[in-house]
This record gives sequence, structure tokens and C-alpha cells, in this order.
Amino acid sequence: MAEPADDAPAVRRVARVVLLDPLDRILLMHGFEPGDPSDDWWFTPGGGLEGDETHEQAALRELAEETGVTEVELGPLLWRRRCSFPFDGRRWNQDEWYFLARTAQTATAPGGLTELERRSVAGLRWWTSAELSAARETVYPTKLAGLLRTLLDEGPPSTPVVLAPEFVQGVPPGPPGGTHG
Repeated sequence: MAEPADDAPAVRRVARVVLLDPLDRILLMHGFEPGDPSDDWWFTPGGGLEGDETHEQAALRELAEETGVTEVELGPLLWRRRCSFPFDGRRWNQDEWYFLARTAQTATAPGGLTELERRSVAGLRWWTSAELSAARETVYPTKLAGLLRTLLDEGPPSTPVVLAPEFVQGVPPGPPGGTHG
């Protein structure tokens, strides 16, 4: 296998959580470009794997850090996607795994945010499927409203669904740093 070119960004392994409450609302984070708060979007909690942790371990750790939600029943792997996007001065290439999780704990307390997350996360919100379908805001993955509706109507897929890759255009502004999407 060939080594990546020095200027080619490595693919970051990411675990994300589709967290549903007893009313089937999904918890999303509201993020923005640190240098331009008007460039904003909504996305599922989650982040990069650390050390030798599994995707499942990373999903639970990231969920606790970013939302304060710890009373969780982690379910199956729902979806996988590759994505590439500019953020905080660099391009991020990610291999994302989306896990279903359920909780009765709807109070959030994002106490474990990194310095970059504190500069780029505006808050959290529980969304109904109807609210997400009607949303005019940018949401990642871009097909999340339909994916959620299918999940609620049909249940988890028997095998993980591979979503179409997403490539967000743009020249990353500012100095190197963090992650979203």
C-alpha cells in the first residue's frame, strides 16, 4: 500500500451518535466556523477515536464530553460515510460511523468540550423528525432528515448503510485547527 503524499490529509476515524429520547427526538449540536459565526450548521455529537479505543467507546466518550449525557443505551451501527470539509484553517477527511443510541436523560451539560469546540459550538437542541424535515439550516449529514424518518419508520437497518460521500467545497480560512461535521 502506497504512503499518502505529505500534503494529503490523513483520514480521521470518527464515531458519531444518533441520540434519540423517549419522544424520538434527535439531539444535534449547533456548530460554526470559529472565524465566522454566520457560517453555521447542525450535526450529531461525536468525534475522533483516541488511541486504541473502539468506535463504540469513542461514541460514548464523545457523547458524554459534548453533551453530558451518560445514561445511554448504545445500539447498532446505522450508517457509514466518508466526508471532506474545510474547518478552522484546514481540510478534514473523515470516515464516520453513526451509532443509534437511546436515552431518557434529556438535560444536557456539555462540560467536556475542547478549546476548539468551545470556540465553535453554539449549543445543543432536541429536534423532532418533522422539525428536522422542515429545517432551512444546514445539517450534516445532508440527508439526515430522511435517514431519521426511515429509521423511525423501519427501525435500524440489518447491516450498516454506506452513505454517499460528501465533499464540502471551500478554502479553509485562518490558522490550522479543529473539526466538525
